[in-house]
Amino acid sequence: MPELQGFAPPYTESGRSALIPDPPWFYSGDLLTVEYRTDVERVRAILPDDVDLAEEDPGAVAFIWADWQSCSTGGAELLDPARSQYKEAFAVVRCRYEGVTYSRCVLIWVTSDFAIARGVHQGYPKKLGSIHQTRPMPFGRGAPRIEPGARFGATLAAYDHRLAQAVITLTGPSDTNGFVNALPMLHHRQVRPIERGASDWALDEVLTMSGVDVEGGPSWAADAELALFDSPWDEPASALPVREVIGGYYRQVGTSWNGGTTLAHR
Repeated sequence: MPELQGFAPPYTESGRSALIPDPPWFYSGDLLTVEYRTDVERVRAILPDDVDLAEEDPGAVAFIWADWQSCSTGGAELLDPARSQYKEAFAVVRCRYEGVTYSRCVLIWVTSDFAIARGVHQGYPKKLGSIHQTRPMPFGRGAPRIEPGARFGATLAAYDHRLAQAVITLTGPSDTNGFVNALPMLHHRQVRPIERGASDWALDEVLTMSGVDVEGGPSWAADAELALFDSPWDEPASALPVREVIGGYYRQVGTSWNGGTTLAHR
């Protein structure tokens, strides 16, 4: 019998049907970030029991929109753009695990099934959403250019309900692209048992990971507006309400992902 192939299901003899290919995965895109402060107790409530609040500014949150183009080795997906282009909108907090401070994605929506599959592998809590953000262009009047005064909008919806919207106005170059999403990520991979009534997880791991070969254009600071909303099926406004906007950022970036590290099997 031939061995079934593929990095993720569905597994076939050729492996061509796998939803995602073997890493490394390569990403190029535009990031629109709004950082704000929420109630510290809301951050505590969205963290697992084995994870602590960050020591400094524990209520800080980054809400980020990303317009990505991605591929695997060889770049075949780039010639079939439906397999390479997608968008994300996600919320990141900072936390501590065993005395080390990390960034952690606690809410995230994406526009493609392959992005969800990568998230399952990496421990991201990805859901499907409808995501849009203003794209810069170097020519014409149909898009902003990356310069002081340029304005960008971004929206997120899921199941036909608006969940988030932002507007940023670039003010000038920045030394950073923000501080909340600037650390290695800490995630949990957890799967419920197949047996009904079982209390333990069938899979329960603590992971950390970072991008590699990171490149980026200049970071831009921005004045920012952000509004979050709840729906019957999602709760960003209740989970991480906006209490004070810190500021916004815009940056074009490239990064690669080629695995992480398991910190604990529980």
